[in-house]
Amino acid sequence: MKVAIVTGASRGIGRACALRLAADGMTLVVNYSHSEAAAAEVVDKIKAAGGDALAVRADVSNPAEVKEMFKTVWKTYGQIDVLVNNAGIVRDEYLLMLTEENLDACLDLNIKGYLYCAQQAVLKMFRKKSGVIINMSSVSSKMALAGQTVYSATKGAVNSMTQTMAKELAPYGIRVNAVAPGFIATEMIDALPEDKRAQYLTEGPLGRFGTVEDVAAVVSMLASDGAAYMTGQTLVLDGGLSL
Repeated sequence: MKVAIVTGASRGIGRACALRLAADGMTLVVNYSHSEAAAAEVVDKIKAAGGDALAVRADVSNPAEVKEMFKTVWKTYGQIDVLVNNAGIVRDEYLLMLTEENLDACLDLNIKGYLYCAQQAVLKMFRKKSGVIINMSSVSSKMALAGQTVYSATKGAVNSMTQTMAKELAPYGIRVNAVAPGFIATEMIDALPEDKRAQYLTEGPLGRFGTVEDVAAVVSMLASDGAAYMTGQTLVLDGGLSL
């Protein structure tokens, strides 16, 4: 049975990815930073469906905590087959309002965190000469959205690192791809004013928000043998928004 680690898996897209990969038959490591109760609920849900899961706390922007998380996973399961780099933050600010605090927070989690986790995962994947890394990007890396100078920059970096990692790791049987969701129905969308929600709905040709299950389905495909010949790609999942 394959073992998958999903970072930021206590809610939203990460939670949906964890549940979907568990339904695919994988053992899940549910990473969380603050939401212990929510992570435990995901684990309980997986176990209730007959699967196996473990919740592990780690701030993925902290390399020491990342190393400890992977050590725990290796000690518990003795293998790591799939890493979904999902944990991230959005700090929307216009350029002239940008603060050093928010800049550092986005860079630390959205870029450094992905690299720290990838490093530790690859050290384990090398042993089997196989593995899959899936990085969560965003449609913001493909189109300009006012107020997202830093966020879009971090997601553009995710796309670039995905390509470079794919080239570096292909000789070792490790595939690396990314998913770039558009507007997904999560807590962030729910918190928007009604007029802004209506505006976003009209901007996408399909006329609806994506669901976390839509994203999880693509992650499931990329983690499967059905995508065995795909690496270095960023799949845009935005209902046609970026066309």
